[in-house]
Amino acid sequence: MSDLVILILLGALSVASALGLLLSQNAIYAALFLVLNFIIGAVIFLVLNAPFLAVVQISVYAGAIMVLFVFVIMLLGAERLAPTENPPGLNYQRPLAVTLGVALLLLSAYVLFVRPSTSVVMTQPVDTSPQAVGIQLFTTYAFPFEVVSLLLLAAMIGAVVLTRKTE
Repeated sequence: MSDLVILILLGALSVASALGLLLSQNAIYAALFLVLNFIIGAVIFLVLNAPFLAVVQISVYAGAIMVLFVFVIMLLGAERLAPTENPPGLNYQRPLAVTLGVALLLLSAYVLFVRPSTSVVMTQPVDTSPQAVGIQLFTTYAFPFEVVSLLLLAAMIGAVVLTRKTE
């Protein structure tokens, strides 16, 4: 089987697990769907011949960060998500989400089927050793690395604020 077919199947599985995450009524199940999505991402790294990144994906994201998420969910007692209604003034979110989702699907279909394929010529192999990844991470990609850490912190604070009980 071609690598492209395998990657398309893994992408479809990833989208299915993301939908399971979004549509789950139980926060623990949603976290487990997210773990499944992280594992599928690690398999994608394996298909792309980057075993170190696959191991990091499993150990850091599916391991450490998800343990933290599950701990916060259970600490706050937010296992069951209460049905909520959109507050006034936020009724635009659902149509906007559907519009952006359809735009993403159309763009993906264009890239896969319409756009002429270009051949990529690799002049030299990419080094995916831990030392090379670390050097790239803390030199070239230092700013995006810090932005991701701030996003994770903001997500954790948002989870605490959203599940806080008002007295």
